[in-house]
Amino acid sequence: YAGYFLIVMDFIRFARSRDIPVGPGRGSAAGSLAAYALGVTNVDPIRYHLLFERFLNPDRISMPDIDVDFCQERRVEVIDYVKEQYGENAVSQIITFGKMKARSVVRDVARVLGMSFAEADRIAKMIPDSPKITIDGAVEANTELAQAESVDQAHKDLFAFSRVLEGMNRHASTHAAGVVIAPGDLIDYVPLYRNPKTEEITTQVDMNGLEDLGLLKMDFLGLRTLTVIDKTVKMLKARDVDLDIEK
Repeated sequence: YAGYFLIVMDFIRFARSRDIPVGPGRGSAAGSLAAYALGVTNVDPIRYHLLFERFLNPDRISMPDIDVDFCQERRVEVIDYVKEQYGENAVSQIITFGKMKARSVVRDVARVLGMSFAEADRIAKMIPDSPKITIDGAVEANTELAQAESVDQAHKDLFAFSRVLEGMNRHASTHAAGVVIAPGDLIDYVPLYRNPKTEEITTQVDMNGLEDLGLLKMDFLGLRTLTVIDKTVKMLKARDVDLDIEK
């Protein structure tokens, strides 16, 4: 994983050289002494007794994952640097898909079937607002919802069609943090997608698919907290108060 570590070290060094606030270390990467020695993290894993095995161990199938926090307002500068360094055609942000979940799919199907908004809303609100809830799970847990399914043929169709569509991709957007770096032009490895509204280019394959293809995925997280801290330190400096946030 030497190349992976060196690439992360490279863009973190760039960020610090441009006074772009960088987080001290996020998640399991803080347990890596190599990451600390390279300046990828600022937390000494020996001093704080952090577990390296959370970062990498023999049972882990996927590559180690180093998430890096940057100032939210200047994160794009780091991504632009990576594009310049490794080739604009080799670097891209990653697509993500919004799924048709239980509540939303019922609303969508009801609209297509010509049901009133009030009836669609009434049925949708019977489904618990839980990330992992399914239509079948909601029907099993709520007798009133089960009764609504058998009111007439239109309601039977609503539930039948919703079950088929549930879990499918509803829309595409850009992953909040993911960036992929390919050994050459990305079009030789994955298809690309141009957002019709923003003209932004992303991969057509989500982050899990990219990992399956063996491509290098990085996480560039924009953290508002770093932006607030940076502005606070600058305001204090303007009042002749020097504060080294790294210490």
